Amino acid sequence: MSKSVYNCRELQILFATTFSGYNTRLISGAAEPLYLPASEQSPFHAIYFREDYFSSALHEIAHWVIAGEARRKLEDYGYWYSPDGRDQLQQAEFEKVEVLPQAIELAFCKAIGKDFDVSVDNLDGDAMNIEGFRQQVSAKCQQLCESGMPARAQLFIASLEQHYGKHKTQQALQSSPQR
Repeated sequence: MSKSVYNCRELQILFATTFSGYNTRLISGAAEPLYLPASEQSPFHAIYFREDYFSSALHEIAHWVIAGEARRKLEDYGYWYSPDGRDQLQQAEFEKVEVLPQAIELAFCKAIGKDFDVSVDNLDGDAMNIEGFRQQVSAKCQQLCESGMPARAQLFIASLEQHYGKHKTQQALQSSPQR
């Protein structure tokens, strides 16, 4: 599927439409992803994603759809984060927290026919087992597909499928072998 199909502005509108009752905006252009709850400085909750990267937006939405009401009142949902350069123990903790959101991000990508790869977010850290993490994310996605996605994740998947379905159909037609 061509890159132009994955437009961040369209995704922002789709998010706003799907979750209009949550007073939350998806905002591009950040140097680093960040979630900020509404405050005296901002009347709305803000999900900032990197630059204008579609994958970053999907990833941040995945974090948001699994965050409960209490977590959505905390900056970055109250999660611990250690920057790039983690040792193996820190990386294992990072991956433990990231399996679920990345599994949901994988489901989002499947819903629209977009390629997905895990993000270990540790290019300058210790060597790690990326394939093992891929398998964990894939297995978690499969489990969620079989047992049920969190409600807001399922709602967004349905919105993605409805919005991007026409693109998936076009892609299938373009990639099908000519007889």
